Amino acid sequence: MASQIALLRGINVGGNRKFPMARQRELMAELGFEDVTVHLQTGNIVFADPGTPPERTARTLEDHFAAGLGFPVDVMVRTRDELAAAVEANPYPEAVAEPKTLHVVFLADAPANQDALATLNALDPAAYAPEAFRLIGREIFLHCPDGVGRSKLAAKITNARLGVPATARNWNTVTKLLALADR
Repeated sequence: MASQIALLRGINVGGNRKFPMARQRELMAELGFEDVTVHLQTGNIVFADPGTPPERTARTLEDHFAAGLGFPVDVMVRTRDELAAAVEANPYPEAVAEPKTLHVVFLADAPANQDALATLNALDPAAYAPEAFRLIGREIFLHCPDGVGRSKLAAKITNARLGVPATARNWNTVTKLLALADR
């Protein structure tokens, strides 16, 4: 059976916006989703594809989570095939050997803010080397060989105000989610 993957933004970070894994499964079950697997505390949910477009699934989840938790949760949803295409599109195959250096920023939609796109496009790659990024469709691939925690490029990208919700996952998590979707 095909799967969809929900990527939740900004939950269970630093003890804020608590959304335990058991509650994630519970709220998914309330909506009738089946074969639900929650991976890690940071909001990665793999479930049987309900047959609705991912954008509609995301809105349904956002509405239900907000009602059940009392605070908003941005949700990006990808089908199994969309996630596989993102993995295949990785412009930094050399980073796979050190998966913690590679991150994918999942956008709810293509960036809506033309000024933000201009800001991203104006970034001088040489100024951030060996760090690099590429926007491909609704994903930004970010390679930070010295780690994302000290990355000046990561800060520029995450603060670019792209005009759409976004959430990042490291390569280990991305590939694990694809493996869970393939089960």
